Amino acid sequence: MRRRRFPPIIVPAIILLVIVLLLIGIGSWLFSSDRNAEEVVEDFYAYEADGDFAKSWELLHPFMQERFAKTAYMQDRTHVFIGHFGAETFTYTISEAEQVDNWKMDEGHESFETAYKYLVTQHYKGKYGVFHFQQEVHVVEYKGDWRIVWDYNL
Repeated sequence: MRRRRFPPIIVPAIILLVIVLLLIGIGSWLFSSDRNAEEVVEDFYAYEADGDFAKSWELLHPFMQERFAKTAYMQDRTHVFIGHFGAETFTYTISEAEQVDNWKMDEGHESFETAYKYLVTQHYKGKYGVFHFQQEVHVVEYKGDWRIVWDYNL
């Protein structure tokens, strides 16, 4: 009796199909919206922890930039976090993203169709001891890029 074998093209085709599906899955994970939004939050707080407030200001949404002129923002952040708290730097943790639809930063601005909300906890060790500062951070899309927006709703 003779055993049947798969046609020679079937095995390589199956292997190729599995590889393509894996690449599509990895690619969609790498380029998903919430992942890109999280990278902006990560970059923002990395700049802040390094004291590079000019770069962190650049990641703010224009609504936020209207609230804080660049030089005023840089001086204020330095004054508060380094001056008052006596902390040279800090570490931070970022929560998982929570998608929020039709979110507004305050009553005076239009709503954003989609925002991703993160809870960021900054960990300081300063002249007054160890303390943790938490803030809700929203990330919204602006002209194809993700930008930081803070919540001013009561």
